[in-house]
Amino acid sequence: MSRFVADQNRTEGSVHVLLIATGSVASIKAPLIVQELLSYDTIKIQVVATKPSLTFFDALKLKQTGTSVWVDEDEWDPNYQIGDPILHIELRRWADIVLVAPCSANTLSKIAHGICDNLATSLLRALAPSTPTYVFPAMNTLMYNHPLTNEHLHVVKEVIGYYVVGPIGKTLACGDVGLGAMAEWRDIVQIVVDRFSLRKLED
Repeated sequence: MSRFVADQNRTEGSVHVLLIATGSVASIKAPLIVQELLSYDTIKIQVVATKPSLTFFDALKLKQTGTSVWVDEDEWDPNYQIGDPILHIELRRWADIVLVAPCSANTLSKIAHGICDNLATSLLRALAPSTPTYVFPAMNTLMYNHPLTNEHLHVVKEVIGYYVVGPIGKTLACGDVGLGAMAEWRDIVQIVVDRFSLRKLED
């Protein structure tokens, strides 16, 4: 994949949405979020996918929508030289809004502790505080109810300043019933629609 440069990929008048998918089964909803957002005018989307998230959706099919899907292997070119664009920096420069949907327990912990061990967490650490960032937790109920989760959410909301939406209660993929499911994907799209007053593309 060719090197990504923010200035060459931003379009005047468009809303640039960066979707980060992490290792929760709710990543199966990532293509639905992308497809629905693309039904609105002026939307541009880039997707960052952690390795575990790719268990749950087909990146090749998502790319057929014209959406780039970036993975850890795209971060550093073997022929990198000082001055070359750095992917996690260019993507954060590109984004008008960031959606971490879903945010697994593992990624939530990494964000709260400032860990930068993959493309997604490096990008989040490099984000400007002015970039609106929404986190949509998704995990097993007992993982969500773990005392550390509350601590991590406090840091993410009160220290870092991200918006946290959900989780919701339902029957989870593992068969348990309880709080922990990602917010409904249509509600995630609606957050972007409302924030930027988007209009549907005309048929």
